[in-house]
Amino acid sequence: MNDPLKIYRRRFRTWRNKVRLNGELEGYGAAFSSQRLAIPDDSAIRLTLQTRFPGLSPKPKGKLSIIAIYHNYNWEEGGLKPGLEKFGTVRHYDWFEVFDHSRRDWRSSGKAEMNRDLLIRIGQWVAAERPDVIFTYLSGELVSPKTVQALRSFGVPMIHFSLNDKENFVGKVRGGLAFGSRDICRCFDLCWTSTGDALKKYCVEGALPVYLPEGANPGLHSPRDLEKTIDVSFVGQCYGNRPEIIRRLSAEGVRVETFGYGWPNGSLSTEEMVCLYSKSRINLGFAGVEGHEETYCLKGRDFEIPMSGGLYLTEYHPELERVYNLGQEIVTYRGFDDLLANIRHLLSDPQRAEAIRQAGFWRARKEHTWEMRFEQLFTLMNLV
Repeated sequence: MNDPLKIYRRRFRTWRNKVRLNGELEGYGAAFSSQRLAIPDDSAIRLTLQTRFPGLSPKPKGKLSIIAIYHNYNWEEGGLKPGLEKFGTVRHYDWFEVFDHSRRDWRSSGKAEMNRDLLIRIGQWVAAERPDVIFTYLSGELVSPKTVQALRSFGVPMIHFSLNDKENFVGKVRGGLAFGSRDICRCFDLCWTSTGDALKKYCVEGALPVYLPEGANPGLHSPRDLEKTIDVSFVGQCYGNRPEIIRRLSAEGVRVETFGYGWPNGSLSTEEMVCLYSKSRINLGFAGVEGHEETYCLKGRDFEIPMSGGLYLTEYHPELERVYNLGQEIVTYRGFDDLLANIRHLLSDPQRAEAIRQAGFWRARKEHTWEMRFEQLFTLMNLV
């Protein structure tokens, strides 16, 4: 754990990643300015899409025909699918049902095989019943630009959804093609990114982007009537500075129950996780991206914990200010000393803690469901 060589390597990787990400952000920022680009507002997005699809007319909510392309890695089936189904019928393509992309020959032949199957299947669905929209949660690692261009040739409005574009907009590059959104984003009609500072990247690459955060499903994430038996809990992977922060809190007398991959307690089911949020006086969050210091993004738990009725204490970053009143609906910290002070204050003042918990719950239910995200998106596209 304290091997000097391992510590050095970890610090070197962190430094190298930080240099890479800062360089990427600065490079795109310079290109955005030199090309005199502008981040499109809602009016510009509507005008562009109306020009692209002049005969499109909105339908009543619940009447859309939707094709959804994604794999249920963890949360997608309980988040994306129920949200989409509020707007109509959903035909779902999951490439894991026909192909395991983790197999060893993925890059040599598997990717091409999966891309061929994807085009054949979607082409058959489009021919059988003309859909209103194709929603995708894909990446350059999974599909080639040619495949996305072929999908677009069907003439159906296509949405690209991407999370964590701070780290993964480009990502790894193999054979000149990026694993992230860089090389495929321009092939879509609209790109939904949950990363605010990635908007310039999309514009430089010739895509039409819109910023919307993630959401949560109130059908899964709702308060449970349980006694609060845990002072502080955390659910998430064990990596980066998280173990050290937990160790330091324990040394200060704060007991934190930790769950997820890499922790002794292991992972939880969705129901167990939601129950934990209600049983905890404080639910801890970390805002950092794996392996990258001072690189933050909004996460699913930013909405799932408050919507589940949990009091949320997470690491500060500016994008949180877009979605909550900090200090009133959730609590944030900057550095370990601030974290410790906030924990002690919230535990010693249950009345204030309860007021923040309630406010966060109602804000999440009112503004941060997946259904609301799709409502904004489909209204913007003149689909509903």
